[in-house]
Amino acid sequence: MARKKFDIPEIYQSPIIQKVKDANKVVDPTKKDLEPSVLDFGPIRFYVPRHFGFCYGVENAIDIAYKTVQENPDKDIYLLSEMIHNPTVNEDLQARGVKFLFETDGTELIPIETLDEDDIVIVPAFGTTLKIQEKLKEQGIDPYEYNTTCPFVEKVWRRGKQLGKKGYSLVIHGKHRHEETRATFSHSANHSECVVVLNPEEAQILADILTGDRPKSDFEEYFGHKSTDGFDPHEVLKHFGVINQTTMLATETEEVMQILKEAAIEKYGEADILDHFADTSDTLCYATNENQSATLALAETDADFSIVVGGYNSSNTMHLVEILEDVFPTYHVRDAEEIDSPSEIKHFNQWDKEIKQTADWLPTDKEEPVNIAITSGASCPDVLVDEVILKILSYFDDTRSVEEIIKPFEEQLDEVA
Repeated sequence: MARKKFDIPEIYQSPIIQKVKDANKVVDPTKKDLEPSVLDFGPIRFYVPRHFGFCYGVENAIDIAYKTVQENPDKDIYLLSEMIHNPTVNEDLQARGVKFLFETDGTELIPIETLDEDDIVIVPAFGTTLKIQEKLKEQGIDPYEYNTTCPFVEKVWRRGKQLGKKGYSLVIHGKHRHEETRATFSHSANHSECVVVLNPEEAQILADILTGDRPKSDFEEYFGHKSTDGFDPHEVLKHFGVINQTTMLATETEEVMQILKEAAIEKYGEADILDHFADTSDTLCYATNENQSATLALAETDADFSIVVGGYNSSNTMHLVEILEDVFPTYHVRDAEEIDSPSEIKHFNQWDKEIKQTADWLPTDKEEPVNIAITSGASCPDVLVDEVILKILSYFDDTRSVEEIIKPFEEQLDEVA
């Protein structure tokens, strides 16, 4: 896919991180190097991964949404739900008059039946269900006119449709309540029997049901609420493929695929396995994979702790947290406002699903430099990472200036200008 140039609003432009990213593109155009960049301010150092922040799908959604608002000042504009999972972006769109029709969990806020054909509805980056598309059409609204569905989500849908035409059922690796998975399930169920699995553990349960190591009755307990009606695993999984919610851990999707492939081999034999288990590895989102690979490299640094910036309901952000918290203390913050002082930081714990407060998180009196690994989710503007960096810098004396730190990156850009 050719890289399109997007028009990103100035409020999301980043004077620090963007310079680092632009310079890395120049010195490593093939994206082979995953070594984090180091911003050495003296008493504090930030390790910045090679790939993070806005992905193609998010930039595409922001470009379309803001142009729609700008070009239609006299019309009522609605988003089906959060366009992306970042509160800063969504709150700014709401401040510009955009209204949400649904909560992220599907709860209706404004009935579609109250809209008319002159209203504008923007489909979010996650896509939407066929049912909602039809309801919009009934109101005289074209659901595709202002469609910001991520192209890589649509790629997953197309691959699923290809398999459906060949008689394959689909296992969807994702969170069944997530907007993207709800949309993927809807589009897939239009042509295939479908079931959603959350993780490798659930994949193993489904695999054991397929091979007979678990009773068929277990299917209803674990998957009855997230499968198409009448899904018979022994019949339906004679021919199937695995597709995913694009923001899931790519390595986890690969593990889900392998577990189910091995079960299919055990059940049907290896000779004609591709007739029973379709190879769908080409549907994995490259941007998600790049960001996760870069985060794994970030985890290999000698950081004292890490900070991940992003929305608290952002699936891809939480997976980055999951990678880093296995290695060192990790704080998931939505923005710099969560950092109250060197003595206190508010951060989201995805396992308890609540905001925690941690005291004395930042050692400002350490003799050696404090090393911080910092990254952000695919829906997080780089400027929010800048603001976190600047706030942390404000707690230290005698730091090098931002201009001095950024100068080498600017010089790399000047060399090719």
